[in-house]
Formats: sequence, structure tokens, C-alpha cells
Amino acid sequence: MAAMSAGRTTRRALVLRGSLWGLGHTITLLSICGVLLIWGGAIPPRVQSFLKLLVGVMVTSLGSHVLLRLWRQRLHFHVHQHETGVRHLHAHTHVHESVAHGSSSHDHEHKDLGLGRAVLVGMMHGTAGSGGLLVLTAAAGSVINSIGYVIVFGLGSIAGMAALSFVASYPLGILEKSASWITNVAMAAVGCVAIMIGLWIFADNWMAL
Repeated sequence: MAAMSAGRTTRRALVLRGSLWGLGHTITLLSICGVLLIWGGAIPPRVQSFLKLLVGVMVTSLGSHVLLRLWRQRLHFHVHQHETGVRHLHAHTHVHESVAHGSSSHDHEHKDLGLGRAVLVGMMHGTAGSGGLLVLTAAAGSVINSIGYVIVFGLGSIAGMAALSFVASYPLGILEKSASWITNVAMAAVGCVAIMIGLWIFADNWMAL
């Protein structure tokens, strides 16, 4: 989530992305677990490892994208205040502008909040986690109870990710008052950590294939 949020750090955007990550997570959990619970069957361990390996690739890609964006676009940060009074930190680049940086109007629009990506990333995580959740539902007894467990678990993941994103918006708000280089270092750290986590997940599950 931190890697996806690089450059789009308004509280509304963060909470929306967190909620939609949880929604995507729930969609795949309910779909896969629901089918397997109704028709019977389980996810083979090798398939589970392969799905987790794909998550490692995805997380590594997200972290790499953050670093590549910082390097290629000379991304930097300014605090902006809109006519409505909304004040926020905005990441942007002047690569395609012909005027000097000091003369730039810094006008910008909020067209892409990364919501579609949040759903897709959540769905991928849900696919990889469906095997473990399927095992947990075995204690629920009937198929109806098991599906109900998955639904409640999914709703909890939506609420939990929304709450986590809301809490994360406060330290990100502190960055609004910091120098641009501090924010760049923080974003670079997010990218590096995402890459390390992704490579660890990939290596761990590659050995299990």
C-alpha cells in the first residue's frame, strides 16, 4: 500500500485505496473459497507457493516503480492549497515544462488516485491467501457457516485496511511540513523495503516449488 501511495498522499486517497485493496482481497477470497467449499476440493501446496511467488513479483515491481519514478522524473514535492482551502502534499515533475521551476504555476489535477491498481493488488493478495483461509474455515462446520466466515473475514480486511490507511495519513501529513529531500528519502525507503519484501517472498516460495 505504501508503494502504491507514493505521490498520492491525501487522506481521502489513502483511505479509498485501503478500502479498495480490502475489497479486491475479499472478492478473490470469496470467489475461490466459495467455489471450493461448495464443490469440494483444496488448493495444492505447489499452486499456493506459485501464487505467493507471483505476489513477491508484484510487490517487487511496485517498489521498483517507486524508485524508477523518482529517478526518471526527478520527482519532488510541494505543499499546495486549492481554492477550496484543501492543503496537501503533491508529488510532481517539471520534465515536460519549458519554463523555469520558479516560474511554474504548479497547477495540477487529481485524475488518477490509483484505485484500480489497489483493487487488482488486493485481488492478487487474496488469491495467494485463499489456501490458508480455506483451511481455517474447516472449523466452521457447514458450508454456509464457512462462507459466512469468509465474508466476515473479508469485511474485516476492508475495515482494517481503511483504518490502517487513515492512521498512516497522519505521519504522511508530517512530511508535508518537511523538506522535499526528506520526502524523497522516505519514498525511496518505501521502494527499497517493498523490493526486499518482494524478493524475500519470491525466494521463499521458489524453494517450495
